[in-house]
Amino acid sequence: MSKSIPEVTLNDGFAIPAIGLGTFRLKGSEGVNAITSAMDIGYRLIDSAYNYENEGTIGEAVRRSSVPRQELKITSKLPGRYQTYDKAVSTIQESLYRANLEYYDLYLIHWPNPKQDHYVEAWQALIDAKKWGLIRSIGVCNFLPEHLERLEKETGVKPSINQIELHPFFNQETQRKWHEANNITTESWSPLARANEVLENETIKKIAHIHDKTISQVILRWHYQLGAISIPKSASPNRQRENISIFDFSLSEEEMSTIAGLTRPDGRINDQDPAVYEEF
Repeated sequence: MSKSIPEVTLNDGFAIPAIGLGTFRLKGSEGVNAITSAMDIGYRLIDSAYNYENEGTIGEAVRRSSVPRQELKITSKLPGRYQTYDKAVSTIQESLYRANLEYYDLYLIHWPNPKQDHYVEAWQALIDAKKWGLIRSIGVCNFLPEHLERLEKETGVKPSINQIELHPFFNQETQRKWHEANNITTESWSPLARANEVLENETIKKIAHIHDKTISQVILRWHYQLGAISIPKSASPNRQRENISIFDFSLSEEEMSTIAGLTRPDGRINDQDPAVYEEF
């Protein structure tokens, strides 16, 4: 199954799968079982974060899995409270110690926290950690264009990826187009909107019926055709398998536009606007 998942090459030449597994709240033995199940089914991109408090769970799943470490792409993220340079460096090291891994494939700054205004020095810490071999590719989450421009202007290094809230109720068209124009890959968090509402949407249900697919599969295919990497979370092997079975059909331009048209001005799930939101 893993070979059927296309890869996306980032602007630094690093390639990652076009769909991965979100792991928010997957912890302990149940989390290890869920993540090893996903790896067995074919997932190779596994998304985590320091603040999810499950980096140890991820590492244990990596050790228990029959999949070689070099075939996996493991992500973690730097929390807002550790964005000064020295704290960022030690936190990256701590992330690796927690997981008992020698390196992360992708490490991201979780939020810009613009009021604190430490994200540029945090970015420099990621740049250096990559030079030291602790990280293969570096990126950010929830950064607006002005934040991204400042990173490149002040350090000369552009993020390979920006993980943003993206789902049918918040299609992020302007941000996605900016990413595309500036050669930054879009990754979608909460691609299924973390809510039952989208899974009961009649518009998407009709499209799913036409293709004999589930609503989740249609939404994840929509992300893929947008050029966005999605990381749906599921602990169920059946749902995990369903979520990556999206490469045997295509949505028409009209269907893509119809789904995008479901977006709302207040579509954010938790009203987390990166211009003002502070994560710690």
